[in-house]
Amino acid sequence: MRIEHDFLGEMQVPDEVYYGVQTMRGKENFHITGQTIDPEFVQAMAMVKKAAALANMSTGRLSKEIGDLLVQAADEIIAGKLLDQFPLDPIQGGAGTSINMNVNEVLCNRALELKGEAKGSYDIISPNNHANMAQSTNDSFPTGIKVCANYKGKKLVAALNRLADELDKKAFEFKDILKMGRTHLQDAVPITLGQEMGMYASSVRRGARRIETAMQGLRTMNMGGTAVGTGLNAEPEYIKAVAKTLSEVTGDTYVTADDIIDATNNTDGFADFSGAMKVTALTLIKMANDFRLMASGPRCGLNELKLPQRQPGSSIMPGKVNPVIAEVLDQACYQVIGNDLALTLGVENGQFELNVMEPVMAFNMFNSLNYMTNAVNTFVDKLLVDIEPNREQCHKWLGGAVGTVTALLPHIGYEKSAALAKEAYLTGKPIKEVILEKGWLTKEYMEHVLSPEQMTTPGIAGGDLLKK
Repeated sequence: MRIEHDFLGEMQVPDEVYYGVQTMRGKENFHITGQTIDPEFVQAMAMVKKAAALANMSTGRLSKEIGDLLVQAADEIIAGKLLDQFPLDPIQGGAGTSINMNVNEVLCNRALELKGEAKGSYDIISPNNHANMAQSTNDSFPTGIKVCANYKGKKLVAALNRLADELDKKAFEFKDILKMGRTHLQDAVPITLGQEMGMYASSVRRGARRIETAMQGLRTMNMGGTAVGTGLNAEPEYIKAVAKTLSEVTGDTYVTADDIIDATNNTDGFADFSGAMKVTALTLIKMANDFRLMASGPRCGLNELKLPQRQPGSSIMPGKVNPVIAEVLDQACYQVIGNDLALTLGVENGQFELNVMEPVMAFNMFNSLNYMTNAVNTFVDKLLVDIEPNREQCHKWLGGAVGTVTALLPHIGYEKSAALAKEAYLTGKPIKEVILEKGWLTKEYMEHVLSPEQMTTPGIAGGDLLKK
């Protein structure tokens, strides 16, 4: 054990660990989720600390010897080393101070080790004086959240675009499969299965764009604002430099907020980003539920789609197979919606110059990003790529439907069309049979108007006949 101290007193710290006394206090105080800090968030914080060290060296305030050691230690964390040295619960009081100091202590103790000095020799390299130079938790912590959210957000956008691409493939593959469209869960007018798949692709791409737009807002930061955004203890040269160094370290363009006090006070950018995920989750739920309905049965449901069989569906009913992949996408999206509410409450509960609820915002935002990315990829890999249409069933439902009579409105008028529909419903006869019995259209005229190409494209079905 080694003895470390802060202004509250001394504590014993296991000599083998790289964290120190302030991490130990956070570890003792917060037992909330049973989880530890997201490793990608740790790496994002290391990027922020590396950028700060580089900026402080550029102004001459941080010596090159100490700065280079801190940068080397940060690079190791960014590369995935020392990630077991961050034991803190992600939900904690203190606006993220415990996490910030955890990162500072690990950086300093690894830097001390690289220098050949004993861990805890903070008179040589200090977590507060050097690793936290020109910083506060109140600017480094939210900046770390933004760096992590941008990194995870790119993976989510890639997953959504992959989903949209696969839906587009199905749209082309199923473009000639005519089926019954439905509104209010009732028969409507025909549509192709390909058109439905294309519609899902369009909504997913819109979600990806929505998230990308929200991500742009996360690249405005308050680094250099320090405690309350006024820039106390941070030189103007540093504030200008740290935006440049963070952009270089991350590969993304980060800019300093026009009003750093505002950027330190307010966390509405996180609400924008989480809200974009929530709205996208809603469209994914709608799509997944449509797939479940179209695959319902198979004998006593719609049975228009054949989903790949992934596991037995019941512990008591032999042969039953459930749409488990669509179900899990639903559930992951429900969690995203719940996480958004928790984040929303955190955003509204900021007071004066700081919102201290950033840890719960980060926790829920990162979970949402992870859940949605994994669920979307699962949907593609385990369901969509192997989905098959039931052409015969689509044709069967369409053949018995009455909604196709809507295409006849411009040709025989609403009253006659309604009479055809009523008789078809009452007698159970196919609508085409009733039309021919009435003699209101020739067979050739009827087949042309009710052809798939005519009924599933803009304009008046069979309108060329009207011109004649």
